[in-house]
Amino acid sequence: MTATFRVAAAPISWGVCEVPGWGRVLDAATVLGEMAELGVQATELGPPGYLPRDPAQLRELLGRYGLTLVGGFLAVVLHENPENALKEAEESAALFAACGGDVLVLAAATGLDGYDDRPRLSDAEWATLVETAGKIRDIAARHGLRTVLHPHVGTHVEQQAEVERFLDGSDLGLCLDTGHLMIGGTDPVELAKRYPERVGHVHLKDVREDLAAEVRAGRLGYTEAVGRGLYTPLGEGDVDVAAMVRSVQAAGYDGWYVLEQDTALGAESPDDLPRRDTERSLAHLTKIIGSL
Repeated sequence: MTATFRVAAAPISWGVCEVPGWGRVLDAATVLGEMAELGVQATELGPPGYLPRDPAQLRELLGRYGLTLVGGFLAVVLHENPENALKEAEESAALFAACGGDVLVLAAATGLDGYDDRPRLSDAEWATLVETAGKIRDIAARHGLRTVLHPHVGTHVEQQAEVERFLDGSDLGLCLDTGHLMIGGTDPVELAKRYPERVGHVHLKDVREDLAAEVRAGRLGYTEAVGRGLYTPLGEGDVDVAAMVRSVQAAGYDGWYVLEQDTALGAESPDDLPRRDTERSLAHLTKIIGSL
């Protein structure tokens, strides 16, 4: 793979999630070891507490598996009590920077557990959300990091109208998460074509549109949908991953492609399921890259 294709992974593909009761969690040695075996170059940090928060310990652990740090996901409440979000952003940005990361992936959390419910925001709360995101961008920049806003199911930037509203009101780049965008009703390929200059980071997912439509319509909870196989290995769902990659590459994107298939491991799930699914995703991405 050329230098313009930087491929990483994320612990969520192994079922490691910040949501209480999400599922069985594999240990870090297994997850990082399997990433290394698959040949990916780096990882995002994963949920707080899963990997060490001490920079020296984290660098040592990642180095043991030949991995570097992309950065990490920060889901914080942006629309109220912004001082809390800014404090968390300062701590996360310092950690990411100290370990060689270059991107802070920000999501507009609701303040509720999980991603199944989300209250409506007033116009004033939305304005605070946008303003707080901008302040977090400035904090991250002081640490040498870029900040991207991650449209995410169950957050306050989920649906297409919210994505458009955020793009209109903020100058932050986007984390183009092909799965979450599609579930929220946004065509990720079309979005990438319309706003090529706003694509600052890429999470590659594939999803089943039949289940995504049920989530979108409110007939199925997000967590339950994940358990039913909402996410599939790349090339086995309904996202046109190849078209999206071609689009952002043609626009000059040179950032990370993070393989990130949200997985929830049940009691009976085979331990090697995440590795096998990630391997299939990596093979599909490699095929796309080879065709460019």
